[in-house]
Amino acid sequence: METPKIFESEYRFCLILWEHEPVRSKELVKLCEEKLGWKSTTTYTVIKRLSERGILKNEHTIVTSLISKDQIQEAEMEELIDKKFEGSLPAFIAAFGRHKKLSEEKMKQLKKLIEEEV
Repeated sequence: METPKIFESEYRFCLILWEHEPVRSKELVKLCEEKLGWKSTTTYTVIKRLSERGILKNEHTIVTSLISKDQIQEAEMEELIDKKFEGSLPAFIAAFGRHKKLSEEKMKQLKKLIEEEV
């Protein structure tokens, strides 16, 4: 199953959910008001929309995610690389490296990650 696309405001909502889940919808409303400035109707609308798209579930007022933060981030990265770098991970890394100075330690970590995936 392909990971559903989420929009930026939905991602910010999911960050709150992932940090607090499982969480009562009423508590999630309070958290979204505090952290995002949302009204309760906005939060309930997002809960309903994400539930319908299979990203979370809301059973008996308890909200939990069905898609992990890692899954969403991986899907977003794949889309970015496909769309902006013609599917080339080396082109993405080269572009990133040209604009972001990496320390020796960060380079070692990146190399280790690449070797683990191969």
